[in-house]
Amino acid sequence: MKKIKILIADDHPIVRAGFKQVISDMPDMLVADEAANGQEVLNYIRKKDYDLVLLDISMPGRSGLEVLKDLKSEKPKLPVLILSIYPEEQYAIRALRAGASGYMTKASAPNELIAAIRKISEGGKYISASLAEKLAYYLDGDASKPPHETLSDREYQVMLMIASGKTVTEIADELCLSVKTISTYRTHILDKMKMKNNAEITLYAVQNKLVG
Repeated sequence: MKKIKILIADDHPIVRAGFKQVISDMPDMLVADEAANGQEVLNYIRKKDYDLVLLDISMPGRSGLEVLKDLKSEKPKLPVLILSIYPEEQYAIRALRAGASGYMTKASAPNELIAAIRKISEGGKYISASLAEKLAYYLDGDASKPPHETLSDREYQVMLMIASGKTVTEIADELCLSVKTISTYRTHILDKMKMKNNAEITLYAVQNKLVG
């Protein structure tokens, strides 16, 4: 039996171990390698062939979305399943637009993960029923995009972090970027969304169910 060779990319060893445990119970799957950051992911895919990459969306340094774009430009046919602690509303549509074959939250059941891996490795796409509804709405040709859709992926990430109450310094630490860089992103966010301060960002994110 040919096994589905998988590269797991997540910066938390305990999370990687959990995924590995679930996958190793399957006779048709094999965790070939593990990566702790985006650069390791790219190094591995340049050296080896995989059938699928499980990619965490929030890793230190470059975000999972940025890594996904690099990965797809180098190996366009390599299927990628995005795993995230964030609800679908926040990142799923951006991830699929960037080339992901599927998006799952880490709260999903193990059997859902296995089903997603099998479907994607056969060339399919994997999304939940609730996400399918949202995608239909987005693809409906609605010309009036919500303001947060005008943000770049990194600006969007920073916007969500501001909305969840994090300071510029905390965001800089978490993303391994300078305070100055985060402040610049914040300025762009306020300009693009025609807002004056963090309170308006937070209110907008809550009203649009982008944060809990």
